[in-house]
Amino acid sequence: MKQVRLGGAVGLLVALLLGGAPPSSHAQLFFASRPNPEFTIGPLLVRASVTPALSPVTVDVLWSLVIPPTRSAREFEQDLYLLWPGPVTGDAGTGPPDPALARYVEARGFVVIDEGRLALFAESLYQMESDVPPEPVEGGAPFVTFVRSGGPSGLTPPATYIRIPWTPKLANPAWRMDLRMTINGLIKPKKARWIENVFWGQRHVVSISFNEVRHGGLFPMYFEHRDRVVRLADDPAHLLINFADADHLKIDEVVPPASTRRMSEMLESTEVVSLFLDRSGGLAPQELKVQFGYFRGFQAWTPIVIPMLFFILGNLAGPLVTRLLKRIAKGVAARVRVGRPGDHWGGRETGVVLSRDALARITPGETTYDEVVRLCGPDAEERHLFGSAERRTLVYRGRRVVPHRQRTFGWLATVSHWNVEHHEVEIEFEQDRVRDVQARVRNSRFAQPETG
Repeated sequence: MKQVRLGGAVGLLVALLLGGAPPSSHAQLFFASRPNPEFTIGPLLVRASVTPALSPVTVDVLWSLVIPPTRSAREFEQDLYLLWPGPVTGDAGTGPPDPALARYVEARGFVVIDEGRLALFAESLYQMESDVPPEPVEGGAPFVTFVRSGGPSGLTPPATYIRIPWTPKLANPAWRMDLRMTINGLIKPKKARWIENVFWGQRHVVSISFNEVRHGGLFPMYFEHRDRVVRLADDPAHLLINFADADHLKIDEVVPPASTRRMSEMLESTEVVSLFLDRSGGLAPQELKVQFGYFRGFQAWTPIVIPMLFFILGNLAGPLVTRLLKRIAKGVAARVRVGRPGDHWGGRETGVVLSRDALARITPGETTYDEVVRLCGPDAEERHLFGSAERRTLVYRGRRVVPHRQRTFGWLATVSHWNVEHHEVEIEFEQDRVRDVQARVRNSRFAQPETG
């Protein structure tokens, strides 16, 4: 049951606050009705249940009271209170709101924006693994959600004050209380690029904590009632998040790293992330945060398909890219040269290309075979005339590639085309002396030197 007590601009601001930026869920402090409580809370379990639907999230706060062994539980009979940041959704079937709780909060300068009752159950520890459902506590736990609309901080985020009525099972070690609520906005989307959301799915962050009182609406209530804080007992205390449908779940990060992950022993296909609360830190905040995502359809194959696709594309694209780069390098080398103009701008020779001076020094009838070899080099083709031991021929072949300049910029020049010269010189000998010299040069023009 809800009753909105805001109007005008304040109501609009609160609506925007609730709808646009809902805070994370934090189990806060338990308070007693009387100062300096001598009992403690233990064991304590704060459990959030996450499903692929994401919202709303069911949160259960389960606990028992630890009474000093020398005292009677009747001495401590009183209501308990729990502070909770953010709005909660009540159970309409548990009864009407508690007007006294709303007046109590309003008397402290807060504005009530919602009120109602939460479901409260008592679970027998001897029947937890059976099909026996927990016993509902009649009337549940009344709550009010409030904000502070004035003051130096302006409009504060909403907070909830919950009254837990006394029942003898609170102090019975064979029973455990369960305060159940549903919360919208506990799970927040994580910002990511659209391609990450398409292939890997949307990522979300969920967090629960204990002893967090820095919340703008909680701190004044805590500061006023700090002498009524109920401490944790030596019994185990945990923050726990259940993730249903673990077959389609991907958990990316858990904070703090000391948290544990395991598959649930009681719930099917459910992964559990839990954090043991360290009571040695006093009232220091302790938070459990999980970044996760649910995947469906082809996203389930993404961790396998994407690496395989890159592997296949890499093997296919490698030769294509190599061939393309070679073609580009070949084109650049054919059109751009670096060097001094006197060095033929990068022209090159293969084989043996005899100069005119060398040929002029060869005189038929005088120059001997040995003199020709010393002058022209030994890299020649030698032919012998069949049937004549006194006649033979040396053939020198070579190729010269010379770029034709188009524009010059210092040592850098562009090339319009390439001249390819094919040189062939035949030197005929008779009785070890030169009988005849024939030189032939064939010119060709190509766009690239390799074409020739």
